[in-house]
Amino acid sequence: MAVAENIGCANEVCIKRDICKRNEIAKNGTAVEVKTFGGTKEKGCGKFIQK
Repeated sequence: MAVAENIGCANEVCIKRDICKRNEIAKNGTAVEVKTFGGTKEKGCGKFIQK
């Protein structure tokens, strides 16, 4: 099941956090819900959305 685009992500170690819309909306407060997906310093999570 796909994750809705308005779900934010608070993962601060994910390699793609700076170019991910999920991290941006989590920080700016526009996400309807904030989760932490499984990205690491070496890889993204698979729920990534380009800004």
